[in-house]
Amino acid sequence: MVIELFQMAWSKIFSCRHKKCTPLITCRKGQHRSQVAAITGTYFVCLGCGKEFAYDWENMRVIDPEPSRVKILAEKAAQMYAGK
Repeated sequence: MVIELFQMAWSKIFSCRHKKCTPLITCRKGQHRSQVAAITGTYFVCLGCGKEFAYDWENMRVIDPEPSRVKILAEKAAQMYAGK
């Protein structure tokens, strides 16, 4: 738990800023898709670190594939701070 919090904080401070990315890539029907591409069928890749990001055309925004992970870590950190 503490290690996960430290890793998350470290990655936020010293992580890739994802400045150089591919254009949006849309998968065709029947084409093999990665986990991220399977979310909406459209994604892009950071050329610096290789991370894939799902993209939602309807809302025109990047989708976080693990939003619950950050929420869980924040709740655990609050519990630790409260002394539970």
